[in-house]
Amino acid sequence: MSQNGIIKLFRSSEYDDQLIPMDIQWFAADDEGRTEDPTEQKKKKAREDGKVAKTAELTASLVMLFPLVTIGILAGYMITQLAQMLNFFIASSTSIDIVVDRVPFQAFLSYFLKLTVPIFTISYISAFMGNVMQVGLKITPKAIKPDFKKIKPDIVNWAKKSLFSLEAFFNFSKSIIKIIIIGTVAYQDVRKNIPQLANMSQIPLGESFSFVAHIAFGLAVKAALILMSLSLPDYFFQRKQHLDSLKMTKHEVKEEHKQMEGDPLVKSRLRQRMQEILTSNMIQNVPEADVIVTNPTHFAVALEWNNETMVAPTVTAKGQDNIAFRIRDVAKENNVPIIENKPLARGLYAAVEIGEMIPEEYWDIVSRVLAEVYRISGKLSGEK
Repeated sequence: MSQNGIIKLFRSSEYDDQLIPMDIQWFAADDEGRTEDPTEQKKKKAREDGKVAKTAELTASLVMLFPLVTIGILAGYMITQLAQMLNFFIASSTSIDIVVDRVPFQAFLSYFLKLTVPIFTISYISAFMGNVMQVGLKITPKAIKPDFKKIKPDIVNWAKKSLFSLEAFFNFSKSIIKIIIIGTVAYQDVRKNIPQLANMSQIPLGESFSFVAHIAFGLAVKAALILMSLSLPDYFFQRKQHLDSLKMTKHEVKEEHKQMEGDPLVKSRLRQRMQEILTSNMIQNVPEADVIVTNPTHFAVALEWNNETMVAPTVTAKGQDNIAFRIRDVAKENNVPIIENKPLARGLYAAVEIGEMIPEEYWDIVSRVLAEVYRISGKLSGEK
């Protein structure tokens, strides 16, 4: 094996000096390093690109089965239309000038539509439902967008997918199984009707045609049902292949998480900046507070109370450590009373957000604190 990844195989017995080069990447695993299950975002993007798990077997079996059933139901109608069309053209063959007269074309078009529109309509609906049943109803324009890159031949990938892959082996095995099962069923049906087929020369043409058509119709319906039954394991195989193709490396998962949630470093800086903005706005409320309740060093909570506009005292600022020191400093600068009460400071800091009223369980103790503050400062309760 050479250094450039080429392995030389298949020495010709006739031309010993001629070696056929084969790239060892033909046999390399596609999912090398892809050990993580695809995320919902990866699945959603694949669906938007038109990459979904589905089997063509189900759609093909439905397109085969339902039009056959339609033909069986409308057989009488279709035979009548064919007979009318035949009679019309035979009767008109000697009296109509096909070069000038448009009646033959119009008649043909009329009979053609009557015979084919029901079949084409059911076939289209069957194909549509076969796809909707597997992948749901979602329009993906990107899937039908022209991509000239797909025209470029890629022999290596084609060989890997068509000859040296699990999917190729599965498809080959599936085809063999279909041939065996349908061939066996057809053989059994024909074998059981051999006596009648051997005597067809002795029965009228119409009965012979009807008998053969009945056998052919039964075989076609059975083949469609067999294909439909085989589509179930094929769907699960295609689904597994689809999910395997979407598997991600650990790095890809991390990168997607960063894109979805944001870079942790950027998020940390944003949180820091938001905290600075919040602290700046919050500090502006401290001079209007009635009292600052402290831990005394780790927590500080500013309370404001106005009985005309508030149901209960409201937390207008709170902080921990450095922010708590800042709140106390601003309070001292603006002569706002500072009361030390460790349980109350901790409780209010944990239970109440800025701008919220204190819970009812704190009303009694806070009212005592405010009463003492108003007594010392000479303010009447609730007067601002």
